[in-house]
Order: sequence, then structure tokens, then C-alpha cells
Amino acid sequence: MPVPSHLTSLRSPTSLFSMNPYASQLGTQDPVRVLSATPARLEELLASFGSRRVNQPLQPGKWSPRELAIHLADCEIAHGFRYRQALAEENPLVQPWDQEKWAREYGAYDAAQALRAFVALREWNTALIRSLTAEQMARPAKHPERGDITVRELIETAAGHDINHLRQLEAALEQAA
Repeated sequence: MPVPSHLTSLRSPTSLFSMNPYASQLGTQDPVRVLSATPARLEELLASFGSRRVNQPLQPGKWSPRELAIHLADCEIAHGFRYRQALAEENPLVQPWDQEKWAREYGAYDAAQALRAFVALREWNTALIRSLTAEQMARPAKHPERGDITVRELIETAAGHDINHLRQLEAALEQAA
């Protein structure tokens, strides 16, 4: 499905790149394209780790590739809720979450489950994003740490978050080679 013209230049000139390290990872990349490409890239990377290494931490004290995939699925739930909250409510406070506390339950899932959940949720959220008008993209919300933010900036954050974690997985594979 083609990206609507008002989404192809999604980058906001007023976005909080200096305060938002995830959105700053985007550089000149289009966030919708990043979000759309991540599921296939994640699947490739997880397969490259193999069934044994997918459960080994990337570094001491860090998550494994399986745990990162679960984290991305969890984030897709949270990001999707934030998009919908900002679209449905007037200037809502988007809900924060403690990723380390959520990670306590990661033993319940395997990498294949995480990937399936992530792919389905990302497809659902990307369909919503592609349907948004310019006015909807500019809808405001409040972030508990970053202050005023728009739907556009929430999307940029999600795309930058993808880039960050894909780079972590790629670096781990390069080190192992």
C-alpha cells in the first residue's frame, strides 16, 4: 500500500530530537518506512541467531535477542495505545511503563511467539498510521518525561526505537562473526 503524501515527509520540524534519543536515531529516514520494514528485518536477525543463541544475552546484563523481540512486541502494544489515546482524547497524558518490570514476565514467551505478536500488532498500528490525516498527525498529547508531544512525534519515537534495537542485534551478530 503506498504511503500517503502527507506521511512521506513525516519528520516534524519541531520534534523533540534533542530530548528524544529514539526519534533522533531516524536521521533522514521516513518513520513510516522504518516501521513497515522492521518486522521483516527482525525476523531475519532472529533467524541469524539460531535457536540456541537467540536466548543468550547480547552482553552481560543485557537482554537476549528473544527478550528484545518480546520487548518490541510489548512496545507495540504500548505505542499503539498511545496513538489511539492521542487520537481519541483531548491532550491526554500518555501512559509510561517500566520496561524492566514488564520484562519480569518474559520467560513466558519464546522468540517465535514474540515475533508473531510483534508482526500482527505492527501491521495493525501501521494500517492506522497510514490512514491518518495531517490534522490527526498534529494531535497533541503530554509525555510524562518529554512534555508536549504530537502523534507524529510518537510515531518518530517508535521508529527510532526500532532502529536502536535493530542496531543492537546487528552489532551482536557482527561481533559473533
